[in-house]
Formats: sequence, structure tokens, C-alpha cells
Amino acid sequence: MLLAMVLPAAAAAPAPAPASESQMTLYTRAAALNVCIARAAGVDFDKAATIAGDTIAQLIQGEHGGVIAVVGGQPLSVEELRKGSINSAVIGAVEICPQQVPPEVLKTVQAALRQAAPAAAGAPSPRR
Repeated sequence: MLLAMVLPAAAAAPAPAPASESQMTLYTRAAALNVCIARAAGVDFDKAATIAGDTIAQLIQGEHGGVIAVVGGQPLSVEELRKGSINSAVIGAVEICPQQVPPEVLKTVQAALRQAAPAAAGAPSPRR
């Protein structure tokens, strides 16, 4: 009881800030580089992408409470973060070190990026 009178009540910790677009760009690049480095060291592609994606998912969960600003204000589950992070790591690896990406994955990602490009070209720019 005496301790409670001497020490002020602990203030509630502020909610973590959502991951910004620039932070997500940094995290995605780091994940892609991890895939490239792991592949150059002989790690299986799926394993390299999964580890990189899991790392970024845990970072977003821990540092930002699972909230990504460009996705919205609701926290994403670790599983949702993991799926998105693995996809981002693979796309980044295709851009940074295509020689480290299995040919079938490279083809699939490049086709998806080509298909998404016309849709993105017609969309209004988020930065005005």
C-alpha cells in the first residue's frame, strides 16, 4: 500500500504509430536483400523468402502493432502480415537479384507485374 502511494500510477503506453509508406519501402527492401543474400549462400528459395517475410511481419507487428498506414487503420494479423511480407520479399528479389529467383517464380512474378502495370497507370497518383 505504501508503495502505491509513493509511485504514481503507470501511464498507459501510447499506441504504436502505423508503419509509414517509407518504412514499408525500407522493410520490403531489407526483406528482398535478405532473400538475395540467403540465395547466394545456397539457401532454398522458399525457405529464404519465408524467413525474410516472417522477419518483416514480426517487425511490423512489434513496432507498429500490425498497422500499416497505406492499408488502413486496422491491425493486421501476423498471418496477414506474413503473407504480404513474403510476397513483397519475392517481388523485391525479382527486382534486385533476378538471377537468384527460380525461373518459374521469376516468370510468374514478372507476368503479374506486367498485368498490374496497366491498372496502376490508370489509377490516380497517391502523391499530389
